[in-house]
Amino acid sequence: MFIDTHVHLNADQYEEDVDEVIARALAAGVTKMVVVGFDRKTIIKAMALAEEHPFIYAVVGWHPVDAIDCTDEDLAWIESLAAHPKVVGIGETGLDYHWDKSPKDIQQSVFRKQIQLAKKVKLPIIIHNRDATADVVRILKEENASETGGIMHCFGGSVETAKACIEMNFMISLGGPVTFKNAKAPKEVAAEIPLNKLLIETDAPYLTPHPYRGKRNEPVYVTLVAEEIASIKGITVEEVAAATTANAKSLFKINE
Repeated sequence: MFIDTHVHLNADQYEEDVDEVIARALAAGVTKMVVVGFDRKTIIKAMALAEEHPFIYAVVGWHPVDAIDCTDEDLAWIESLAAHPKVVGIGETGLDYHWDKSPKDIQQSVFRKQIQLAKKVKLPIIIHNRDATADVVRILKEENASETGGIMHCFGGSVETAKACIEMNFMISLGGPVTFKNAKAPKEVAAEIPLNKLLIETDAPYLTPHPYRGKRNEPVYVTLVAEEIASIKGITVEEVAAATTANAKSLFKINE
């Protein structure tokens, strides 16, 4: 049994065949999926999917790239949704310095507000980090994010950064890039980080694992992430599946 802890089944890329995509995942043993909303449109779709399917859960938050569009009304709405029984986290939030749509100071402000919100509603935080590691770690420390902990989503940093995040009560989630032949850092993290601190995800429809790189990603491919981690650690896929599933259920407080 696998849990895809971060998937965007609410993306336009699945508009035509989301039911088939879900069926393929279930048939491969991906028995639970966490759909992440990151703006008004995707949050509404994530909530609808979570309400329609007993095995789908929702995470709600505001993406750093679009931080400039986030209003206090949006954050109040996210806070209200946090009371829903199928909402298991706040995010994805964080910092993204690769794109320049939202100025860094606005990104940091919205990031801080969502950490504070997560602490208020007592839900884990799902962190997006691109080209902003030092500021992400600093803000997590300054805002005492360890109070709720959460997930470093699709982690691509160093073993040292991973360990620093684990010390702040965060899980390390690996996705498709760990399967890439040239992906040195994710493979090192997979080797060094204990299994009880790891999660698996697809970030589908993005970051498709090898050998399907370049095509649309799907939650069924989270099995390939688990296989790569198993290979790197020299253990069975079943061990990776069992541990990462237990980790996800514990973090998200999923009892089923």
